[in-house]
Amino acid sequence: MSKKYRSHDWFGKDDKMGFVHRSWMRNQGYPDDYFRGRPVIGICNTWSEFTPCNGHLRDFAEIVKRGVLDAGGFPLEFPVTSLGETIMKPTTMLFRNLASMDTEESIRANPMDGVVLLTGCDKTTPSTVMGACSVDLPTIVVPGGPMLNGRFKGECLGSGTFSWMMKEKKLTENYTSEDVLEAEIGVARSQGHCMTMGTASTMACMVEALGLTLPGAAAIPAVDSRKKVMAQMSGRRIVEMVKEDMRLSKVLTRQAFENAIVVNAAIGGSTNFVLHLQAIAGRIGVELDLEDFDRIGSRIPLLVNLKPSGKYLMEDFYYAGGL
Repeated sequence: MSKKYRSHDWFGKDDKMGFVHRSWMRNQGYPDDYFRGRPVIGICNTWSEFTPCNGHLRDFAEIVKRGVLDAGGFPLEFPVTSLGETIMKPTTMLFRNLASMDTEESIRANPMDGVVLLTGCDKTTPSTVMGACSVDLPTIVVPGGPMLNGRFKGECLGSGTFSWMMKEKKLTENYTSEDVLEAEIGVARSQGHCMTMGTASTMACMVEALGLTLPGAAAIPAVDSRKKVMAQMSGRRIVEMVKEDMRLSKVLTRQAFENAIVVNAAIGGSTNFVLHLQAIAGRIGVELDLEDFDRIGSRIPLLVNLKPSGKYLMEDFYYAGGL
């Protein structure tokens, strides 16, 4: 007898509601065997055209679905609140907890056995992880990846870092309006999130350090073909995780959080790391105090020389070996 998954309560019963659940889903053209014991994988997508860092995630969802199907799962994509740091006013932090509630209730209310979180821009990673923690299903994160290094007048530009310098550059280097336009285009010349070690890159490294991604996932640039391979392999892996009952509470141990603190100190990650990691720990029931960050992180040397405090960018970090 095949294992009964959580989704069996929707699709596996031969009663009136089983009929209703299957019948309405069939209008999308799914064959009968999809409803007969396959693990249902929810693909939580933070794609939005108002969130430019996540603008490629609609395509990534299709690649993840390929992996789920490879492994014998039934992939179903669903949207959640997307938080575009560079667009939303006054700040996306006002909406992080709302987005986590959206994620939590979407997972809890629907027939999912496992979840893939497609994330990118700053708060989309912690908000979706927080929401998933509250439901505690097998979950894997697919980070959207950083943009390629910005380029302008032969110089490598860091997103954010260079933007704050533009006013001074216009005054001290006599930039013309054409120069400004060229820089504006050159600083964000590919899909992906900010390529400095800002919050988005820090969050990608955080979830990898926590054990929520495939190894090496955080630093792969968004437009690198290896990112697509990682997305498909993540789709395969989540089906295995469902069969193993590898829930978030089994992955997010005290040791995992301490490992994330070590990694953040070594990479010189964003200070926003502290409040987001504590929020995730609270959702999964791991006690994590500010003293832990000082006790664990203060003894770790800085190993990564990335902007905004250093010289290089995430694309360089990936070529150097990544996390």
